[in-house]
Amino acid sequence: MTHRQAVIVGGGPAGLAAALRLKEKGVSDILILEREKLLGGILRQCIHDGFGLTRFGESLSGPEYAQRFIDRVEEAGIESITDCTVLDVSADKVVTAVSRAHGLMQIQADAVLLTMGCRERTRGALATPGTRPAGIYTAGVAQNYINLQNIMVGKEIVILGSGDIGLIMARRMTLEGAHVKGVYEVQPYPSGLPRNIEQCLNDYGIPLHLSHTVVDIRGRERLTSVVVAQCDERFRPIPGTEEEIPCDTLILSVGLIPENELSLAATVALDPRTRGAFVDEHCQTSVPGIFAAGNVLHVHDLVDFVSLEAEALAAGAAEYLLTGSLPACPLEVKAGQGIGHVIPQHISGTRDFTLSLRVRQPMNSVSIVVRQGTQEVLRKKMRKALPAEMVQLPVKVARLTTTADMEVYVE
Repeated sequence: MTHRQAVIVGGGPAGLAAALRLKEKGVSDILILEREKLLGGILRQCIHDGFGLTRFGESLSGPEYAQRFIDRVEEAGIESITDCTVLDVSADKVVTAVSRAHGLMQIQADAVLLTMGCRERTRGALATPGTRPAGIYTAGVAQNYINLQNIMVGKEIVILGSGDIGLIMARRMTLEGAHVKGVYEVQPYPSGLPRNIEQCLNDYGIPLHLSHTVVDIRGRERLTSVVVAQCDERFRPIPGTEEEIPCDTLILSVGLIPENELSLAATVALDPRTRGAFVDEHCQTSVPGIFAAGNVLHVHDLVDFVSLEAEALAAGAAEYLLTGSLPACPLEVKAGQGIGHVIPQHISGTRDFTLSLRVRQPMNSVSIVVRQGTQEVLRKKMRKALPAEMVQLPVKVARLTTTADMEVYVE
């Protein structure tokens, strides 16, 4: 068994940003463990632009954004092991991993940073009826085939779900010569960013059908058609509204799930709202010395926010490593009326911090209110609030009282 100050599980945008900030804060013994053969995470296959507007003030492609961090990590001399699978993280911060180059490894870490990202929800999670032919892909898998492996997945495409990756793939496959027949979303509103609706669907004449879902899949060896139907307010298909659409490919863009199997192994408590860990303002989980940030904590809409959150995590982890402890965070932050989830869930009440949250449904002309006891801490007026867009609210310690829990709600 070897010893390391900090072990980072995942070499994507969160892991890379956290490693750099740890180094800047004076932590020198850092190891990044990455499952893929190259660092960069999901960004390697995201060849479209729009990354970096917040973090760097310019529009970059996914590989360009990742490469900026990879270059800086290499310049800083931070060690990484790629093509390495982490098998287990224990509550006492022992990381068990295996790789072709190093074999089976056990590493005793002073701090473990969880930055594993998220995975896509599959057809099995939806329990969609029908046969099991070839031609059904999640949006990320289709993106990998087309952008990294130069494999075209189909010609007549139906997309279920209006998540951002699905919208981007609608445009990508159209540019490659495929015919995207439509995007079908079970919710009465799109789940992707407004800019992606405009740039990926409207600009290419691809129809978006809200309150629709796939109720049957047909075909034997290869998909031949899908049956779609309208849904009521409880997301149940309405009898008599079925329509059969001939196609050879069905792309699923029906949500992301934080990759938290290792978190569970480490006995980290998970929030059922986010499916990520409960964390405090330092991004520390319920297990001291284990931290989480990025999409493994809660699903982000912009990679810039992932990097910024990971840097905040690294600041907390560095303080933990260099001082041996962090201030207690006894105050709870609750998601109130109209709020889907809020991060962090616990605060100390003695420091500035940033709240990250999403609303439950689209709303116009509302205020997001942060209240501690009877005291209103913060009020943000918004012309439009959308579940697809994460809201970030910096909170100053001068406005806080250390005696009451905090609630965030829509008014």
